[in-house]
Amino acid sequence: MLKFLWIATRGYRFRPWESPYLRWRIETYSGIPADSITRESFFHFIWAERHSLWQYLRWVARMSG
Repeated sequence: MLKFLWIATRGYRFRPWESPYLRWRIETYSGIPADSITRESFFHFIWAERHSLWQYLRWVARMSG
C-alpha cells in the first residue's frame, strides 16, 4: 500500500492535491473536474471516501503481492 502511495504522489508528496495523476483518478472516480480540485476539496474527498480508498489500497497491496 505504501509503495503505491509513494509512486502515486511522486513529485507532489507534500501537496498531493496538485498531482495530475491523483487529480485524474479523483475526476474519473467522482466526476469532480480535475482542474477544480483544491487542497480543501482534495481533503474533503479523501475524508468522505476514506472507506472506499482504504479498500482500494488493500486491493492494490494484494495485486502487487
